[in-house]
Amino acid sequence: MTAPPDDCLARNEWLCGAYLTSRREILWDAVVQHLQLTAVSVLVGLLLAAPLALAARRWRWAAGPVLGVTTVLYTVPSLAMFSLLLPLYGLSASLVVAGLVLYSLTLLVRNILAGLRAVPEETRQAARGLGYGPVRLLVAVELPLALPAAMAGLRIATVSAVSLVTVGAIVGYGGLGNLIYSGMNTYFKAQVLTASVLCVVIAVAADLLLLGAQRLLTPWTRSRS
Repeated sequence: MTAPPDDCLARNEWLCGAYLTSRREILWDAVVQHLQLTAVSVLVGLLLAAPLALAARRWRWAAGPVLGVTTVLYTVPSLAMFSLLLPLYGLSASLVVAGLVLYSLTLLVRNILAGLRAVPEETRQAARGLGYGPVRLLVAVELPLALPAAMAGLRIATVSAVSLVTVGAIVGYGGLGNLIYSGMNTYFKAQVLTASVLCVVIAVAADLLLLGAQRLLTPWTRSRS
């Protein structure tokens, strides 16, 4: 018995509007989980990367170990990383977040440190001449000038996290990756394509939002260009 002409699900087509309408709640739940895992991992990574970059900037001897360790972590394959963290976190969302945090450190630490190092020394000297102490100098001068480089690292880390969240499907916490992997196992074309496209949309949207935030926070870069 052949499928009706308008039944794209029965024909297992790649483009199928019926899939979007019939699986709306499943797609929404997957998107929400994907966004949550990405946002939490990037935020925690940023909270850890900022003090590490500041320490590497303050004590030069610390720069080598900090950059070396974070670089080594980034070279570990994702499946191996999750396997190494499994005894600590078990099969949970925390396992995925922890892995993504470790991956984000390399991108965030390097860019924040590069931004801090790029601040002209004469600018620091001028601020000290105006009576700026170390904390005020950091908050009012160094961090704002380092912001473009830091935001560039944040954008890359965020897009990378959106991609790597899908690997969390191996432990059941992969957001849209859960749909991609289950769709590939059953060769469900519409599910694989829809979930993959949504991953791309999330990555592009996140990058554009961060780019817009960067332009708002650094108006002097716009006037210079």
